[in-house]
Amino acid sequence: MEESNLLVAFFLTLFAGLSTGIGSAMAFLTKRTNTKFLSLALGFSAGVMIYVSMIEIVVKAKDALVDSFGYIAGNWLAVAGFFTGILVIALIDKFVPSYENPHEMHLLEELKTEPSEKDMQKLKRMGILTALAIAIHNFPEGLATFMAALDDPNLGIPIATAIAIHNIPEGIAVSIPLFYATNNRKKSFLLSFSSGLAEPVGAIVGYFLIFQFVSESVFGFVFASVAGIMVFISLDELLPAAREYGQHHLSIYGLVSGMIIMAFSLLMFL
Repeated sequence: MEESNLLVAFFLTLFAGLSTGIGSAMAFLTKRTNTKFLSLALGFSAGVMIYVSMIEIVVKAKDALVDSFGYIAGNWLAVAGFFTGILVIALIDKFVPSYENPHEMHLLEELKTEPSEKDMQKLKRMGILTALAIAIHNFPEGLATFMAALDDPNLGIPIATAIAIHNIPEGIAVSIPLFYATNNRKKSFLLSFSSGLAEPVGAIVGYFLIFQFVSESVFGFVFASVAGIMVFISLDELLPAAREYGQHHLSIYGLVSGMIIMAFSLLMFL
């Protein structure tokens, strides 16, 4: 890792987080959800994140841990780090109630349906809690993007792009219930947009708590955990969302396309 990569890593994490605002804008600036495109894009993001996690990030983490602890202990610690990342993000997901889950699918067409007066406060609360839930989910995503970009900016770019695509439906998920409840586009957009700030906050915390005390062994374990976080996000959030928005085959086509493009991009930097 080089300190010269810090600004690039922060910028990529900020870009990924603030893309939540794109989903908010879509909810107000377009008339219809392009579900086929969303399905392909989300599948593509999953392909990028799964491939780079298993082929690149876990390998780098294992190499760092093997150098520090030897072959057998290093391999065990890499596996432990990977599943620690999965456990952390799974626990975060578990404590977000399903009816307020930021990955519950919404369509732009829902904006046309008028809620009853009885539902207004419930919808407002749901929108605010969804924004909070997204912020909680985005925190480890920001850490993952930051750590990857800090180690290798060329690796951070596709990961940040995949996270950015993943964040677009989250912006819609916040905007729709809030717009329902308040009929205020500006307020709905700003709250949705700001929920993405948790990702650069995750990067900042990662820098002060990890980078300041970083060693080859700490880096290896955290990097393995980042891979676990990204695989869990892909399997638990991106692929189910891709299927929900479009046809089953479209999500798989997107998944394979993401893997192919990620594979070629990694080969180009050998």
